[in-house]
Amino acid sequence: MRVRLRGINSVAKTLKDGTRVTYWYAWKGGPRLDGQPGDREFIASYNRAVASLTAPAEGLLLNVLVKFQQTEEFRQLAARTREDYREIIDKKIEPEFGDLPIAALSESTKECRRVFKEWRNRLAIKSRRQADYAWAVLARILAVGLDYGWLDKNPCERGGRLYRGTRRDKIWSVDEEIVFLERAPRHLHLPLTLALWTGQRQGGPA
Repeated sequence: MRVRLRGINSVAKTLKDGTRVTYWYAWKGGPRLDGQPGDREFIASYNRAVASLTAPAEGLLLNVLVKFQQTEEFRQLAARTREDYREIIDKKIEPEFGDLPIAALSESTKECRRVFKEWRNRLAIKSRRQADYAWAVLARILAVGLDYGWLDKNPCERGGRLYRGTRRDKIWSVDEEIVFLERAPRHLHLPLTLALWTGQRQGGPA
C-alpha cells in the first residue's frame, strides 16, 4: 500500500567525491528524515517529525529527549543503534523523567543523581547490563544537551557501571560498546550483541 506523506522536501547535493545524493526533509526547513522514501524507517521518521510540532514545554526534560533525536549526533548513529536508543527513551527514560524540570538538574544536581542512580538500580534487578546501557544512553543525551546549551549540568557524568564479568581485563566498557555500535559496519552488530548477551567467547584449547 502506498502512503502519501504531505510536505516532504528534497534537496540534491554533490559530495566532495562527486557523488550525487538526495536528502529528504519533513518539510521545507524541517528536520531531515532517515531512510529512503517508502521504507519503514522513513515513514517512522516523518511521523516523529510531525509529532514534534507539538513540542513539550521547554522547561521539561521531555523537550531535551525530543530535541536530542533531531540532532546530527543522533542521526550519525547506526540505524540499529538509533532504534535501541528510541526504545530506551520511550520505555525507560521518558516514563520516569519526561516531566522532570530541567532546572532541577542544576539546582538539585546531587538529588537528581541519586534519583537517577536509584532508577538504574531498579533496572538492574532484571539486568545489570541493560541498566548500564540505559544509564549510558541517558548520560549521552544529557551530555549532548549540555553541549548545545539546553542544560547547565549533567548529573550522569562518570556514573560507573554495575555489570561485572569474570575476565575484567577483557570486557569492554558500556561506552566502548556504544562507540563500536556507532562506528562499526552494521553486519558486525549482531555478532557483538550475541556475544554480549549470551556470554559467548572464543574457546581455547582444552
